[in-house]
Amino acid sequence: MNFDPAEIADLDARDPLRAFRDEFQLRHGLIYVDGNSLGAAPKATAAQLAAAVSQQWGEGLITSWLGANWSTAPQRIGDKIARIIGAASGEVIAADSTSVNIFKALTAALSLRPDRHIILSESTNFPTDVYMMQGISAFSGGRIQSVAVEPEAVLERLDEDVAVLLLTQVHYKSGLVRDMAEVTRRAHEKGVLVIWDLSHSAGAIEVDLNGAKADFAVGCGYKYLNGGPGAPAFLFVAERHHSARPVLSGWFGHASPFTFEEDYRPAEGITRFLCGTPPVLGLVALEAGVDLLCRADMRELRKKSLRLSQLFIEQMEERCGEFGFTLVSPLEPDLRGSQISYAHPNSYEIVQALKAFEVIGDFRAPDVLRFGLTPLYLRYADIVEAVERIREVCVTRAWDKPEYRERAAVT
Repeated sequence: MNFDPAEIADLDARDPLRAFRDEFQLRHGLIYVDGNSLGAAPKATAAQLAAAVSQQWGEGLITSWLGANWSTAPQRIGDKIARIIGAASGEVIAADSTSVNIFKALTAALSLRPDRHIILSESTNFPTDVYMMQGISAFSGGRIQSVAVEPEAVLERLDEDVAVLLLTQVHYKSGLVRDMAEVTRRAHEKGVLVIWDLSHSAGAIEVDLNGAKADFAVGCGYKYLNGGPGAPAFLFVAERHHSARPVLSGWFGHASPFTFEEDYRPAEGITRFLCGTPPVLGLVALEAGVDLLCRADMRELRKKSLRLSQLFIEQMEERCGEFGFTLVSPLEPDLRGSQISYAHPNSYEIVQALKAFEVIGDFRAPDVLRFGLTPLYLRYADIVEAVERIREVCVTRAWDKPEYRERAAVT
């Protein structure tokens, strides 16, 4: 479906999510299509951080651990995230990084399957997921084996030796969406527990962890949850697995942390999956982003996401089809997350050149351009204009400059 300017304007005027854009700090003229890497800043974040610093910390000092509920922030924010990912109250905590939470989930799952020795993933998974698996394997002296197979071979590799399967629901490069319910069902038939990485799902697509009977899940706080750079991540543990024992037994996971007992005694419920002292300021920023999403209708968000991505694909084919872009993301809407990815021989240079044209996307090695589509603040008109600017970069070969050829440390 091709749109004329009047139709695009009408889509934006009728968008039930349009009011959310004004709640984000986005400069005029910028088209930000990198929310799958770092979400935009909610306007409320700065004020809430300022209050936390000047009032809760500055005035309340240490009394704010109770007076401002600092000590229970991981559980409180976790319960809010639970509403976004189809979990129940008391099944999610906001804490630590995604990598650390993957380690917690893997070791907790292994504690529930002590007679099994394989942790399984796909070879194209986001690297940190597999790195954590490899670290556990090395620490175990090889007793636990880390196995990563080709994506299409994952389900066939499930057997009675596999303790846990770690998969990402929405692939970080292509945006391909895995069928969480079906994969979990197939794994459970073999007695395998499943950990889902929701880093590109939470806040981007509808997620129903309990509907899929998921065992564990982890996710990122700084992408579609808009929690800010390095925001705390989250960890979901299904209530039926709350007796599991993660290896990281820190003091905030203790049943009574302020009695300062010499031996570890795990807390009940999701609290036992906490570790160190909560990063209060990071949690304040994360909560501002999560609160915005809790007000949004996830069905409307997903509907708009698919319309934005379909428009992007069609505009790229029409306006940039001659320039050698190869679509990496699935054409079938239900298999597509909230991003569009293309392969191109000069992908890195194009992404860098686009910054001068006020379009911020990102690059993933070896040759992928990613455009994250965040429905809360992107308009249909932004998609059309972004593609026009991509076309201009290609027509003028603005990407063909020496300063764009040397890759930066962070891409």
